[in-house]
Amino acid sequence: MGEALDIEDKLQAFTTEWQAHGASIKAYANLFFGRFIVLMADESRTTVSGCSTDSSVRFIKSLGQTYGIDFFNRQHLAFVVKDKIEVLPMNQLSYAFENGFLNSDTLYFNNLADTKQQLEANWIVPVKDSWLAAKLKVSTQP
Repeated sequence: MGEALDIEDKLQAFTTEWQAHGASIKAYANLFFGRFIVLMADESRTTVSGCSTDSSVRFIKSLGQTYGIDFFNRQHLAFVVKDKIEVLPMNQLSYAFENGFLNSDTLYFNNLADTKQQLEANWIVPVKDSWLAAKLKVSTQP
């Protein structure tokens, strides 16, 4: 719990100082469920540039090094299983489905959301409503 609070403090400090070409970026960052970093920029005021994107990546990587977490590992996928967040390597998904650990109604954290609207509408969805349905040949029918 202490680590989560430390990370949240560092996120707030980063968003306060984040800039693009010397202009402050109006930004929001939070640690959801103690494990998902969400970083958003309001580009209606200041457009995020390559350099500012690079600084955010360096910041998140430094957090990962400090806390021993690889925030950029896209092979680890998160699901809600028995009211807990479980992370599975992608290469174990077929096994998890075949053995009933996951099913088409299992909630999946779709970390491909890249806008606030997508995050609000499509971040936590049943597997059958995600890109995983096609990969795992899961029925999308009720």
